[in-house]
Amino acid sequence: MEGGPDPVDVRLGARLAALRAERGWSLGEVAERSGVSKSTLSRAERAEISPTAALLNRLCAVYGRTMSQLLSEVESEPALLVRAAEQPVWQDRASGFVRRSVSPPHPGLRGELVEGRLAPGADIAYDRPPVPGLEQHIWVLEGALHVTAQEAEHQLAAGDCLRLRVWGSTRFRCAGPDEVRYVLAVVLP
Repeated sequence: MEGGPDPVDVRLGARLAALRAERGWSLGEVAERSGVSKSTLSRAERAEISPTAALLNRLCAVYGRTMSQLLSEVESEPALLVRAAEQPVWQDRASGFVRRSVSPPHPGLRGELVEGRLAPGADIAYDRPPVPGLEQHIWVLEGALHVTAQEAEHQLAAGDCLRLRVWGSTRFRCAGPDEVRYVLAVVLP
């Protein structure tokens, strides 16, 4: 990587390795549980790659966390107020997905707000929720978003809000000529 690994990727890799070690699992066991290859897991733990949203989602499912919980574990001490300029931003460069954690993270709370941005043509598929029965409210602020869940496709325009509980696979797609910006409210069951 040019200029060395991203500091967030380094902390994230260390946290993933720690979660695996806490459970006494080998890379092979995590690979079997997540469907992610041992080499990819090893490279992510060593921050040799920047994990994609789909990869993190699979690992969150294995470790029983939401993506926001996992990402908040690699940030500094939680605060009550997080100014816009200080809100953690994570980018999946491969898919064109940018995720900003709007809510101040706190392990004791069940709800959180996330801002998502998808570039035109971006298409992200999650094979399962990080936590079964996760409640999501998807409010589109700008652009158009196609969401597929429970085998139904929902076409959302600016101002539309979709509420669902996630039990299986989901897909977020930006088919429009412009990026889509949306708020995702996540509530743990």
